[in-house]
Amino acid sequence: MTAPNITWIAEDPVSRHVLEVAEKLADTSTTLLITGESGTGKDQLARWIHERGPRRDAPLLKIDCASLPAELVESELFGHERGAFTGAVARKPGRLELAQEGTIVLDEVAALAPGMQAKLLRVLEERTFERLGGTETLRMEARLMALTNTDMAKAVESGRFRNDLFFRLNVLAIYVPPLRERRADIVSLAKHFLQRLAPVHGRAEASFDADSLAMLQAYAWPGNVRELKNTVEHALVFGEKPSLSPRDFPEIVRTAGNERGITGMLRSLEDLEREAIKLTLEATHYKIGQAADMLGISRKTLLEKRKKYGLI
Repeated sequence: MTAPNITWIAEDPVSRHVLEVAEKLADTSTTLLITGESGTGKDQLARWIHERGPRRDAPLLKIDCASLPAELVESELFGHERGAFTGAVARKPGRLELAQEGTIVLDEVAALAPGMQAKLLRVLEERTFERLGGTETLRMEARLMALTNTDMAKAVESGRFRNDLFFRLNVLAIYVPPLRERRADIVSLAKHFLQRLAPVHGRAEASFDADSLAMLQAYAWPGNVRELKNTVEHALVFGEKPSLSPRDFPEIVRTAGNERGITGMLRSLEDLEREAIKLTLEATHYKIGQAADMLGISRKTLLEKRKKYGLI
């Protein structure tokens, strides 16, 4: 599915559910927390939500809280007046001001220093702020989206993140699952990246052969969607034929893909078993004894598998 300019691949049921939730939240102005492992596409989803909602024609501005020093984060967010600190030779509007009625994205919000967390909490509570070194009170009109790959509950428990700020950010939340949990997206994502990157590398005719697609599906993708994109680009750079084969991909993907081949088949068998039990339960109107007889297993085994597969 696409918003005006942003694409979100959603072939897997898990991804489709994420997109369904995102679409419901696009029309709201409430603060949104997007969590998930690094490289899963949190930033892309934030952009998709912005473009899908009523703020699409207003700016979307992003601050990387992990890469900027604390004092720069504050200046970037609130802006500053001339003379507010050494080097402040002129007034500079901050992102909260420049975003107007658009969207502010705080990437890796868990990296904010304690002092900055307190200031952000005040902004979210009062919807007002001042530029550094200034006295004029400005109103925050933008929607705020916070992204993080940190386990926020653990961060709060350890004292690294304010409990009150977490609850302010967590009014609405979306979890973006890792790529290994939405494997039906892998091929579509790979083809999407190939279509985008092939012309850049003068390989507009490039395609995947069957073995390379099977290899991509077998790999665990610890770096998630970002790693998949980089892997496709690697193959385009090192491949010599129009059809990309496994030898064109990084060794770690080739090796791990071979090692996981059997595991992938076992997972498929497990999916088949779950589907067989689900269909049998539905056909017998969840009569355990009758379903167990049809499946050729004991009532106890069926109850255990029913619990295992969440067919309650």
